[in-house]
Formats: sequence, structure tokens, C-alpha cells
Amino acid sequence: MTFQKNNGIAPYIWTILGILPFYFIFQSPSTIEIVVGISLTLLFFIFYRIAFISKGWPVYLWTLILIGISITANSLFNYVYFAFFLAYFIGNIKDRVAFLTLYFIHLFSTSVSINFSIVMHEKLFLQQLPFVIIIWISVILLPFSIHNRKERGQLEEKLSDANKRISELVKIEERQRIARDLHDTLGQKLSLIGLKSDLARKLISKDPEQARNELKDVQQTARTALSEVRKMVSSMRGIRLKDEILRVEQILRAAQINFVSDGDFSPTCVSLLTENILSMCLKEAVNNVVKHSEAKSCSISIEQSLKELVMKINDDGIFKGEKEKLAEGHGLIGMKERLEFINGRLEILIKGGTTLIISVPNDVKPRTGG
Repeated sequence: MTFQKNNGIAPYIWTILGILPFYFIFQSPSTIEIVVGISLTLLFFIFYRIAFISKGWPVYLWTLILIGISITANSLFNYVYFAFFLAYFIGNIKDRVAFLTLYFIHLFSTSVSINFSIVMHEKLFLQQLPFVIIIWISVILLPFSIHNRKERGQLEEKLSDANKRISELVKIEERQRIARDLHDTLGQKLSLIGLKSDLARKLISKDPEQARNELKDVQQTARTALSEVRKMVSSMRGIRLKDEILRVEQILRAAQINFVSDGDFSPTCVSLLTENILSMCLKEAVNNVVKHSEAKSCSISIEQSLKELVMKINDDGIFKGEKEKLAEGHGLIGMKERLEFINGRLEILIKGGTTLIISVPNDVKPRTGG
């Protein structure tokens, strides 16, 4: 029950208001009226409790019955304080239409009842007129105060739940990002190790010296991969495009794919986060070229305007997949998700080879000269 949440002097006030009816009832000279008064008071608190634990339309029915008992108690015994209980109860009704309807019914009936008692010049009623005015003001203001507080509490609870869900989603997204980054980093290095191992195997009888050089590169690549994984796990540092393009050149040459680059791979108007995502996308795109395209040549270019940076990866191979579906096997869905995070976009052109066009907005204002 809601009363259990009250603290301070509130429980004592409710107790006094619960005992007061009997004082007014026993002012009556008629035994029948006293019995009726006690019965009405007991019924009021029983129905009040039932109304508090009810749900749906019975709540509104019990409220109307309670309003009727309140008016009767005021008319027979000049006891208007039940209206305070009702004002508190109506303020706890969640449905706004029902709240407003019962609020105005209660306000109108209480106002009429109070004015009728004043007109009739009931002595007992006039003696408590200052308290009656306080009750009447409470009937006007208390329901709205409680209703608004309830709504605010519900909104704060929903906001708290939403923040918890967002926090969980951020954690899930971060785990997925780390998994993708580890996959991309290890995938590229392992591909390079595989290519150089195959090349060394072919050269071992024809050119043993060159085969030894290739195996040294395999060893160095393995060490580099281990080092990068350790760095990524320990600090998750960003990968610069200028560093990534060197690795890309290395893997393409190892795959015997002609490599051409054009543009400045040290962008000046993008954040480290954006550059890191571009590096990951470039890594994934080159992995696709090496693994799936059967290309002989690959070119990578970067153009930067005042509004955006555009990176193009073009190869003269075959696109093995459906352009409209962004085939998962090529990792294009992961690239698209990363780019959406920084308001970037991915476009695929299939004509005389395959071209990936990656566009991201500049998120750092360019410096202006003095």
C-alpha cells in the first residue's frame, strides 16, 4: 500500500484523520445516526483499501462509491475530511482521462457539499471552517501534485531502464568491435604468412636463398601480428592510415598483385576514431582482394574535400557475391556497420573489376590561416 512509503509526520496526520470521524459521529444525539456513522466510516476504509489493490475499471467504481460515502458523512456528521483521503487516492490514478474525470467529479461534489453546509449554518461545521478551507484547497491541488510526481517518477524509472539498456548495448557493440578488430588484424597477418609460406615452398628447390628470405618474412610477420594483438588488447590504440597503407602494400606484393596508391594517407580533418575505422575498412577490403578477386592489380586512392574524405579501392578481379546483399563472407556488412557509426557510407561499383567507395564526413574543422 502506498501509505507505507510515507515518513516523517505523515503517518500521524493520516492516523488523526482516520480517528476524527468518530469524534464527529459521537456528537450526534441519535443512536441510529451513531451506528450509521460508524458503519459508513468502517465501510469507507474497507472500500478504500479494496480500491487501492484493485485494477482496471473496478478502481473507478470504488472511487465513485467512496465519493458517495464522503458526501454522506459531510451531510450527516459535518465530517469533510474523507475528501482528503479521496484527493490522495485520485492523484494515484495513472490513466489521465480517468484521473481528470474523477478529479472533477470529486471537486464538484465536495464543493457543493461544503457550500450546502455553510448555507445551512451548521454550527459544528462553521467551527471547523478554517480546516474545511484547507481540505478544499487540498482537494484542488493535492491530486495534481501527486499525479505529476507519479508521472515524473515513472519517467525517471523509464529513463533509468533506457540508460541501463544503452549501457548493455554499448558493451555488446564494444565486444563486437574488438572481435572484428582482432579478426581483421590476425586475418591480414595470417593471410600474409600463408602466401609467403606457399611462395617459400615453391622456391625451396628453385631458389633456396629466396625461400629463406620469404621464411624470414613469415617469422617477422608472425612476431608483428603477436605484437599488434598485444597492443590492441592492452590499449586498443588507433591505427593510422599511413601505417596501414604500408602493410597493405606488403601483403599485395606478397600476393603478386600490382599495387598503385594515390593521395595523402595522412588526413588532417578527421578524428583518430574515423581514421581507425577507415584503416580497418581498408584492411578488410584488401583482404577481400587477395582472397576472393583473383586480381592482377589493385589501386587505392584518397581524396579529401572541405566536407568529406573519399577512399577508393579498385581491383581488376571478379566480385564473387551479390552486390545488393553485401555478402557476409566478404566482411562488407562489418565495414558498413563501422561506417554508419561515424556517418560514413559504402558504395560498390562492379564494372571492369570492383571498386569500393568509402566516404566519411570531416569531423574536425580545418584550420584557417591568419
